Amino acid sequence: MSRSHPRTIVLLATLAALALPPLVRAGAVDVKLKLPQRARLNLQGRKSIAVTPFIVVSQEGQEKDKVLGRDVDVQKEFGRYLSKVLKRETELKVVDSGPLDFPVYDSDQLVKQKDFWRALGERTQADLILAGSLDFDIQDKTGYRTEEYTSPFNGQPYYRQVLVEQTGFQYDILMQVYDGKTGDLLYTDNFKDFQSQEGQKADPLKGMFENLLSLEDRILGVFTQKEVEATRTLFTQ
Repeated sequence: MSRSHPRTIVLLATLAALALPPLVRAGAVDVKLKLPQRARLNLQGRKSIAVTPFIVVSQEGQEKDKVLGRDVDVQKEFGRYLSKVLKRETELKVVDSGPLDFPVYDSDQLVKQKDFWRALGERTQADLILAGSLDFDIQDKTGYRTEEYTSPFNGQPYYRQVLVEQTGFQYDILMQVYDGKTGDLLYTDNFKDFQSQEGQKADPLKGMFENLLSLEDRILGVFTQKEVEATRTLFTQ
């Protein structure tokens, strides 16, 4: 009868303490581990972040402060959400930049405005500056859907077209993080999500926050360490 090497036994015990229940195969053990994943932004030496008003644009690229015809201030609600979640989930000191008069309102051109970002960093005393643009689009997704039903007369299955009223909510967020001392762009990313609700008059505010809830882990991944699940195979023979 073969005997396991002592080091193998110790390693197995260590992995078992960190992992989910292992999947055992002949000569091998598959172990699911929860491993730390670093924040995508290097936060070493950076302790504060200024949150600026995100520029709200329509699909045509035109600036707008509100979704036309809807009683939702997208810029205000998003800024409030972003500050709240950063305070709750990160160790960064969150600073409100207040209203800003941007030198340009094009995200590609804003990257070149280093003097503007440096001046803002000096005024707010923030190590990082969070900026960007967002597009919150409300869509009428009402249409016909094929549905199977059973006839009450002969018990046979049939198909019919049923009108389904739905409202779609699409969020497109461009996020930029600048260095408060140099004005350099440190990180940029794009986050998109689509959610739908039953009915043509669904609550746009509820739809907006369902989008944000779906994107929250990805947004926080820029600033915080998180755990990811991975599978490792340990050979025992």
